[in-house]
Parts: sequence; C-alpha cells; structure tokens
Amino acid sequence: MKRVPPPHPHPSKPVFVLPRDACDTHVHVYGPAARFPLDPARAYDPPDAPIEQLEALYRLLGIDRAVLVQATVHGTDNSAMLDAIARAPRRYRGVALVDDDVSPQRLKELHAQGVRGVRYNFMPHLGHSADTGKVRAVAERIAPLGWHVQLHVTAAHLGALRGFLESLPVPFVIDHMGRTMVADGLDQAPLAELLDVLRHPRAWLKISGPERISAALSAQDTPYADAVPFVRRMLEVAQDRIVWGTDWPHPNVREVPDDGKLVDLLPLYSDDPAVLDRILVENPRRLYWYD
Repeated sequence: MKRVPPPHPHPSKPVFVLPRDACDTHVHVYGPAARFPLDPARAYDPPDAPIEQLEALYRLLGIDRAVLVQATVHGTDNSAMLDAIARAPRRYRGVALVDDDVSPQRLKELHAQGVRGVRYNFMPHLGHSADTGKVRAVAERIAPLGWHVQLHVTAAHLGALRGFLESLPVPFVIDHMGRTMVADGLDQAPLAELLDVLRHPRAWLKISGPERISAALSAQDTPYADAVPFVRRMLEVAQDRIVWGTDWPHPNVREVPDDGKLVDLLPLYSDDPAVLDRILVENPRRLYWYD
C-alpha cells in the first residue's frame, strides 16, 4: 500500500500575523492508529498525525479555529475527528464522511458533536466516485440542520456535475481550488468553468492546496506564489463564499509544504485587509459557526 510522508518536521513561524479567530477550514487528523484504527479499504497508509500535533502547529502559526475534515483513511468511522473536536468544541467544527443510509437521528447526533457538513469524493485515485443520487438523498436529510456538502473534485469535471450541484438543497463547497493547475494558465477552460460555477449563490470554495497546483513548487523564492493570480481571480468572483485552509498534514501531495509559508501567501492573495478578514474569519463563521 502507498505510504504518505509525515507533515513538515520544522514548519517556520509566519511573518504574516493572522487576525483574531482566524480559521483553518481544511485539516485532517490521523489516529493515533493504536486508538483509532485505519479503514482496511483505505487508498494510502498515513503516519499518525493526532490532534496534539496539530494544536502545537496552531500555536506556532497563530490559528485560533479549525474545521476538521474526516480523512478517507478512517472511512465513515468519524471517531478520531469527533474526539479531536471534543477537546475544544468552541474552536473546532467537523465535516464527516457518512454512509449513504445515515439516519436523521445519527445526523442530529453528529451535529451536537460539532459536525456541519458531509464530504464526497469525485477523485478516482481515492476510490470510486460518489453516486450523485445518493449524495442528493443525504443532502435532503442534512438540509434542516443547515449543513453543506463538500466535494473533492477537479474543475475539469465540474461541467458534468453542474446540474447536479445546482439542484442540491444545501450549499456546496469545492475543495482545493478545484485543482486548477497553474501550468495550464489563467485562460484554461477548467478555471473558467470553476469561476462560472462559483457565481451560483450556494457555491463555496476552499483556497487550500497551492502546493497541489503550483508549477514550480518550493523552488520559487516565495513557494507556490504562481498560484496567487488564480486565487485573485477566484476572489474577484466570490470573496463572500471563499474560505482558506492548510490541508495539514498534506496527504498525497507532490511535496510536503512548510505551513508557515502557506500562511505567508495570504497577504499576496489580496491587498485589502478586509478581504483577508472575510475569508479567514467572517466566511468560516457563516459556514460553520452559524448556531
């Protein structure tokens, strides 16, 4: 089975000072496997990356809140994520993986434990793509809770899914900038498709994973800075529905980034401090801390 490397061993302290209540909206916890076993059907084998390690990183970076996204390596057993949220339930929220037949009662229980969304995979390398009919059925069950559907999908596939997405009765959140690759340029069709989808009032986007789309990677003077023009285009379209995340501990990336350098990209994304406050504080509050 493919093994993925651990997070950066010595992340740097960022120069950019995050605003109070800044939120990392995309982070995972793995294990520890001795307490929270991994799913036998997982697509990769990660090292332990427990909540204690994440909290130490947040003390360095100056991050006050986080959204823990259930990792596929734990399947629909959300125990590790829920345990982490319970450590600081006012600071943490969660996005779960659930079975297609999850009951309304179970969803209410997850809501009480801090969950505010469900995630679906449309990336073949992580397993079979989700069944849109089953996703819609779950979306109808989560709508009364105010949750959203989060999608791991490339912008190149958004066109085929657009009718489905716009029919959902809840907001939908696209991960990792839709994986619009910098090497394909700002005029690429997938970026245009992503921006068009973002104009829908229930569409949200995570500007996470610049290391996933960068052409030059950390060889740049400012790592992943070639992703900045892409983020600026996205902010022009939907700055009120964009949130930021580190994607720690960075599974399945071409290289493991320094999280301090990811924070230092933020002031390059916008010259307006109010916009940065919006994507770091206000937008996460509306999407995850609405009750």
